[in-house]
Amino acid sequence: MKEPIWVPPKERVQNSAMCRFMAFVNDRHGTRFDCYPDLYRWSVTDIPAFWGAFWDFGEVIASKGFDQVVDDATRMPGARWFSGARLNFAENLLRFRDDATAIVFQGEGREAERLSYAELYRSVARLARALKRAGVQPGDRVAAFMPNLPETVVAMLASVSLGAVWSSCSPDFGIQGVLDRFGQIEPKVLFSADGYLYGGRSFDTLEKLKGIVVQIPSIEQVILVPYLDREPRSGDIPRTTPYDDFSAGEQAGDAIDFAQLPADHPLYIMYSSGTTGRPKCMVQGSAGILLQHRKELLLHTDLRRDDTVIYLTTCGWMMWNWLVSALSCGAALVLYEGSPFHPDPGALWRLAERERITVFGTSARYLASLESSGTRPGRDCDLTPLRSILSTGSPLSADGFRYVYREIKADLQLASISGGTDLNGCFALGDPTSPVYPGELQCRGLGMRVEVYNAAGEPLVGEPGELVCSAPFPSMPLYFWSDPDGAKYRKAYFERFPGVWAHGDWCTLTGSGGMIIHGRSDATLNPGGVRIGSAELYRVVETMSEIADSIVVGQRWQGDERVILFVRLAPGVDCSEELKEKIRQRIRESISPRHVPAKIIPVAEIPYTINMKKVELAVRSVIHGEEVANRDALANPEALDLYRNLGELEE
Repeated sequence: MKEPIWVPPKERVQNSAMCRFMAFVNDRHGTRFDCYPDLYRWSVTDIPAFWGAFWDFGEVIASKGFDQVVDDATRMPGARWFSGARLNFAENLLRFRDDATAIVFQGEGREAERLSYAELYRSVARLARALKRAGVQPGDRVAAFMPNLPETVVAMLASVSLGAVWSSCSPDFGIQGVLDRFGQIEPKVLFSADGYLYGGRSFDTLEKLKGIVVQIPSIEQVILVPYLDREPRSGDIPRTTPYDDFSAGEQAGDAIDFAQLPADHPLYIMYSSGTTGRPKCMVQGSAGILLQHRKELLLHTDLRRDDTVIYLTTCGWMMWNWLVSALSCGAALVLYEGSPFHPDPGALWRLAERERITVFGTSARYLASLESSGTRPGRDCDLTPLRSILSTGSPLSADGFRYVYREIKADLQLASISGGTDLNGCFALGDPTSPVYPGELQCRGLGMRVEVYNAAGEPLVGEPGELVCSAPFPSMPLYFWSDPDGAKYRKAYFERFPGVWAHGDWCTLTGSGGMIIHGRSDATLNPGGVRIGSAELYRVVETMSEIADSIVVGQRWQGDERVILFVRLAPGVDCSEELKEKIRQRIRESISPRHVPAKIIPVAEIPYTINMKKVELAVRSVIHGEEVANRDALANPEALDLYRNLGELEE
């Protein structure tokens, strides 16, 4: 029987918001839930009752309550949530207005900056009035081509306080990548910084900004935030005003006039990765995102007013939106902008020690890179306040779990979480009242009827299959931009199993209620008709000291498919036949003979999206001589060229 790697202390369980919510539901409904599995079953059996209870427990600020939680909990897509309610997303995030710390900003190579909740409120008030004076109205799009700065948070809150729809890209996107996104939604206002810092280098983005502005005629106002220079040159960029000048003269002390809007008023426009075509523009509603984020932060993360939380993210990843929602809990946000490995791998852990971070969010790839660098944060830094580590972006291996508990901290909750930009939240994530098992996500999210289906649409337990959600949830996209009949929306999620959301992950639901994510189902390998998750191979290969990174794809071959493993070798290592055999033997013994790749090929670089996800599908396209539609979605698009015309593939 599998042993847990961590069990929450009894006192921590009893003091958790999850236990308080159970008591709240018990009193309200006359139930007797005393464990997470019972609470979860109720939450997906009586979906309206759960979300209605959490609306009250989560203390949603609304000028008018809802008339109905959901009009039809069996209809997907198309269910309407919280009809009749009037609220404002920004007002819910700005519920605290005192002198407690709201934001700590740490830029690479910079002194830390701090903003209290009172100062944040005043800054939002000033900018909101300036935007209103500039003609921003409910439904207008406001976009940001920004680093992870406090000004980005202020701009988002000011925009949505007026009812504008927010959308952002990080400044490392290329011009075409930004045009593919913002060009579709036609923003009225664009926020941009003059550049960013990464790995000890500065990157000026003003030329990119000019190329963006001249090609999106809907942009009436560009607001330029100084970051690299105090007075950045902007004379040749049309319709540009410096950030401070834009809101100059606006009073800072007056109350914000939060627009009271329907629950399904658009809040965010998020984007698919765009590696297989033009990015899909997913429009998300205010109440749905608010409820989803507060549920995940309050209950699943157990976030409190006295917490300090960081998530290593850019403004082009949904984890930025998720992190900013932590303001609604009154926690202090640490915004980090720059390379997490500059000047060395211990950079973020010294920051965690200095700021007494309690919740540390990052990616599985960061943790793997940290381990391969030999970094031992628990030895080198005082991490006494650290209570939780969150990991997402890709599956975290069982060895990754062991590394965290061995070298970072033994007494913490490691919550591997998984969801998507599409829902701006999680399908499976952490539970502070339950044990942690290596390689597993602790639980399915409350109110999310997550199942695993086989090809016939039958539920599975203990066997790999497709991750689905078989009932509607509030943070589903309202619609896709420029998809008037909903055809693109239905095709994206509901074509495989009509009326059921198919997310595209290949996973296993364990007997204990946890989940193991094997990788994307559209990138699943299929040699000889046997489906193999790519994450299974990464878990084995990337623990080898000789391997710095890897990517695995399926190649069409003689009427079937064969597995090709590309490896980036550690410095000084040769891809000898002995090493290849060692890799094959390790895979054979650790997984199965069916997983052994037909070819092992060294490459100089592994391609990633800007959000640091491996792009198996793009590599698969390249090795088959097919074009990759949107290379600007990649952090290192030149890496794809390394996979063209590899003669060894034909052997």
